[in-house]
Amino acid sequence: MSVAATGFFDGVHRGHRSVVSEVIRLAKEKNLKSQIVTFWPHPRGVLQQEAYNLRLLTSLEEKKELFYSMGISEVTVLEFTKEFSRLTTEEFVKEYLVGKCGVKVLVVGYDHKIGCDVNETQDKMIETCRRCGLEVYRVGEYDFDGVVVSSTKIRRCLERGDISSASSLLGYKYSLKGVVVSGNHLGRTIGFPTANLKLYDPLKLVPGGGVYAVEVSLRHEKYKGICNIGVRPTVSEGKVMTIETHILNFDEDIYGLDLGLSFVSRIRDEIKFNSLEELKLQLEKDKESANKIF
Repeated sequence: MSVAATGFFDGVHRGHRSVVSEVIRLAKEKNLKSQIVTFWPHPRGVLQQEAYNLRLLTSLEEKKELFYSMGISEVTVLEFTKEFSRLTTEEFVKEYLVGKCGVKVLVVGYDHKIGCDVNETQDKMIETCRRCGLEVYRVGEYDFDGVVVSSTKIRRCLERGDISSASSLLGYKYSLKGVVVSGNHLGRTIGFPTANLKLYDPLKLVPGGGVYAVEVSLRHEKYKGICNIGVRPTVSEGKVMTIETHILNFDEDIYGLDLGLSFVSRIRDEIKFNSLEELKLQLEKDKESANKIF
């Protein structure tokens, strides 16, 4: 039997964490297992026609890692389908939460609802859950420095390159993970070799174009770097978005290796320069800026 919370939890941000912390607290108090019941893929990706525009803060594996790092005992992933979306609150609770997941106590956020009974108030939903045999605890609205935290707000911060606000709302540094692939090797000719990153998850949200100070994870080691996200207008026609990182004080062949980027701060916008020499001079300034940030 378990104490559980259910939802998509994109980002596992501070608001989500207030719910998760209550799950863990109650599980210890009642001597039960702590469990998160989440879904994949994102409901919007299944139910909305413009799903191709959807970008996520966390991949499924990243979500699991974050939950386990907080102390959750078990993460259960349910496949979200159109058929699944038509379950009522009562059907979902009886068939999945109680029947398949062994939930005894349910923790819900201040505005969270389950089931397709969209016209019901949360109070009615909670009443249904209790009628189905669940104890239900509600967590109040969570705000951080006067801002109600939401995945949508964090996405907007990242899209405009506001790394500082995004990290504050998340409660940790936003990150990207992928594999290093071959680029055009132009950076090496001006003394700034770069690692060209291909994301593991194509649905992962990439911060808005610009140059960033980043922490680099490579072969279980940490490095400092400067990352350019954009279309490289100085050296290309500016049509293909790339994620290129110059790792400070590092010069090794790392093609084919896994690489992680944690965003620390935004340095500047992406700029088109008149020559490679101008670009090189600016990169030297970016390097100085990054070192000051670190």
